[in-house]
Amino acid sequence: MTPENKGTAQLTTAMVLSGTLGVFVVQSGASPFNVVFFRVLFGALALGSYVVARGWLRGHGFTPRTLGLAVLGGVFIVFNWVLLFQSYENTSISVATVVYHTQPFYVVLLGALLFRERLTAARVGWVGVAFAGLVLVSGVTPGDLAHGGSYVVGIGQALLAALLYGLSTLVTKRITGVRPHLIALVQVVVGIPLLLPFADFGAMSGTGAGWGWLVGLGLIHTGLMYVLMYAAYAELPTAKIAVLAFVYPAVAMVMDWAVYGHHIGLVQALGVPLIVTASLRVTLPRTRAAAPAPETAGRAPEAASRPATPTACEA
Repeated sequence: MTPENKGTAQLTTAMVLSGTLGVFVVQSGASPFNVVFFRVLFGALALGSYVVARGWLRGHGFTPRTLGLAVLGGVFIVFNWVLLFQSYENTSISVATVVYHTQPFYVVLLGALLFRERLTAARVGWVGVAFAGLVLVSGVTPGDLAHGGSYVVGIGQALLAALLYGLSTLVTKRITGVRPHLIALVQVVVGIPLLLPFADFGAMSGTGAGWGWLVGLGLIHTGLMYVLMYAAYAELPTAKIAVLAFVYPAVAMVMDWAVYGHHIGLVQALGVPLIVTASLRVTLPRTRAAAPAPETAGRAPEAASRPATPTACEA
């Protein structure tokens, strides 16, 4: 198996796992704040064990500046998860996931607004196409907006979650010379004290089998999934990463239908290809020939790392 084929298999597996995340969240029966607290707790144990086993704490590469950026990115990513999981409750896994997948457009818009990154007319046009698709997928009518309700709140939560993810991406893109596993570890560790005041431990007394789902979120969807993704990024061109990212929402929609019988309507379905096409046009390199992904710190410790919240939009 060639390195690129191995990377493709790893990233596909990671995106399939990401697509099952919504089922784990719902089946746990815990509140969004409790779900995220135990996800970061078990995730920190999983990632921490992996990092220690690989001996990566020595020569970690953090400076006070980059460590501060990693912590800030962790604040954004943790509350992004809380909002996304709240959106599952108010809409559905399918709708929340597709709306959440507008993350690349926030990265483009925020990069132009905050860091004066170049924003072409073509990119502005594709962002417009994506938000037209978003309107269709959301299924929200002017009447819904006038009367509010939990569904509209859920759409707003998914959009705000995507915004926080975009902010985390922009912050972590500015961290270089640090392995992405270490950045992700800092981000989940930050979530433990951050969410501790919001966690309701009394509500966990009757969780029972739900603990298995919570442990799975930490070990599978944070530990294993991140390790697979970062290994794949070292081998794959950006174009392939962008395309494989759409395995995640596709699997999430299938799981939502198979487990809970939820599916989006015909008009909503028309918005999905608009978001997918626009996302690819915004994310893919401008040249026809995709350049190989840069070496990550996994291969050379001195190399710049991939961001811990990469183009492939994992939850």
